[in-house]
Amino acid sequence: MVMIVGTCKLRRVISVKNDNIAADEKPLIARARYDSTAFVQLYRSHYDAIFRYCVHRLFERAKAEDVTSEVFLKVVENIHSFKGNEQQFRCWLYRIATNAVNNYLRKAVRRSRLLKVAREQTNSQVADCEGPAEKLALLRDSLFTLKPRYQAIITLRFFENLKLTEIAEVLGSSPGTVRSQLTRALAKLRKVLATEFMEKSEVN
Repeated sequence: MVMIVGTCKLRRVISVKNDNIAADEKPLIARARYDSTAFVQLYRSHYDAIFRYCVHRLFERAKAEDVTSEVFLKVVENIHSFKGNEQQFRCWLYRIATNAVNNYLRKAVRRSRLLKVAREQTNSQVADCEGPAEKLALLRDSLFTLKPRYQAIITLRFFENLKLTEIAEVLGSSPGTVRSQLTRALAKLRKVLATEFMEKSEVN
């Protein structure tokens, strides 16, 4: 089994898909504040990306669907107050999704249940994920040992392919802070992966 210890190898574990943002969604975003048809267009344009992000955070499709629904409900309730361009709108969606996922993960009982269920999932139940099931399960279980903010940073950077400036906007932080937190998160993840790998090797 190949150890997952570097940022390049992390990218190989998950097949990253870049989302094609409309060239000029700003007028559509403005209309969506009062026009349900425009909002539906935005919903269809961004749903897959937000759902995939939730799956990458939760590794459970059913729960990801529930959280994604919560995300867009909050968008409906708050879009009238949004001011910005299409790139800022995308970051806003990820911010809402990150908060929704983190709120779920912070609940210890649910988090324990999530880890138990996640370990029972087959590779086919993880959306957009490709690679050996054993490697994927190792990464999944190791990510769940990190605090939600670190999970979010790693997922946004390597699974969703966001730039550090975009992640900073999503998390309401500075690029420098995100960079240092990403470094710490990767160090912790590598340590957990190394321990897990050694334990599995001893068993085998």
